[in-house]
Amino acid sequence: MNVAVKQGTGTPFDHGRVDRLMDEAGIDILFATSKHNVQYLLGGYRFIFFSAMDAIGHSRYLPVVVYQRGRPENSAYVANKMEGGEHANNPFWPPSVHTAAWGSVDAARIAVDHVRKLGVTKPRIGIEPSFLPADAYQLLVDALGREALVDATGMLERMRALKTPEELEKLRLASEKITESMLATFAASREGSTKGDIVQRLRREETARELQFEYCLITVGASHNRAVSPQAWRRGEVLSIDSGGNYLGYIGDLCRMGVLGEPDAELKDLLAEVDSVQQAAFSKVRAGMRGGDMIAHAESALKASPSAAFTDFFAHGMGLISHEVPFLMTNHPVAYEGVDGDRPLEANMVLSIETTMLHPKRGFIKLEDTVAVTDSGYVMFGEQGRGWNLGG
Repeated sequence: MNVAVKQGTGTPFDHGRVDRLMDEAGIDILFATSKHNVQYLLGGYRFIFFSAMDAIGHSRYLPVVVYQRGRPENSAYVANKMEGGEHANNPFWPPSVHTAAWGSVDAARIAVDHVRKLGVTKPRIGIEPSFLPADAYQLLVDALGREALVDATGMLERMRALKTPEELEKLRLASEKITESMLATFAASREGSTKGDIVQRLRREETARELQFEYCLITVGASHNRAVSPQAWRRGEVLSIDSGGNYLGYIGDLCRMGVLGEPDAELKDLLAEVDSVQQAAFSKVRAGMRGGDMIAHAESALKASPSAAFTDFFAHGMGLISHEVPFLMTNHPVAYEGVDGDRPLEANMVLSIETTMLHPKRGFIKLEDTVAVTDSGYVMFGEQGRGWNLGG
């Protein structure tokens, strides 16, 4: 997808808000180098040639968006040489576009040259350490000095926290396309279908719905092992499908449950327990509510559940990547600090809310849902299929 905002017509993001975030972080000039932040700053564009991988020759693709606080007219995009055709067809919005790089070092050098032409005295440069190759980082250190480099990771995460209407629509479509794909996969899978068969079916269903398939975590029967294997689905067994795909770069990440044959009373009760925890979390989702209060309420409902000993609750932000602001829980299970637990949720944040039961006899039973925060509550994306979906 290329940018909707044309060259010279303004930024495709709220540059006033970005300027404030940069000022708070002590950053004069941004060097955005992750594909997700480059996509955000370019208004939705991601170069198709490197969408699935980065390596080329002895180096790797390294796009760089250069943005000076308060001076969007000084922005630049450092691109791969092959992106010249993209720029010719749909010009990128930054006034300076350099389709001249083949690897990480030359991209960094071009970005430094652009900054030097701006004539800023001792600029503080915001970088993404986790998305900046060592050779490019060393070039920045040699050219600008180590003291000039500031970690912009947190600032960029805050930048993406509040979704635009266009982003919300992409997340809604991603979620709906994922759940539609899952329901079609449950219906098409039969007794004897292996985990590998089912994942390949899901891949085809997602691809047919214009999703980029990313992964499927799948369990069958009493097993809690979510890796693809030759294990086959048998009558009376549960099947969990937890899949992530994206639509134009935005994540769809949900989990739905199936059973081969009619669910018995125990299975109905177990999924109802899982859903009761989900509903407890949903009841505390609205703008102004502390994220930690939502977590605490869901955990209180879980504690009262008969299956609490082998059930877990988790919630996190999502958007262009699967874990982003708000960060609500510490190291649970992904390694980051739950720095947003004491902050209020804000309208247009998007959350993934999930409850996972590892039942010792019936297997892996989980619901994962996506909700957008509103002033009065929430809107759920991809809500279909939350009960037991019948196989075959």
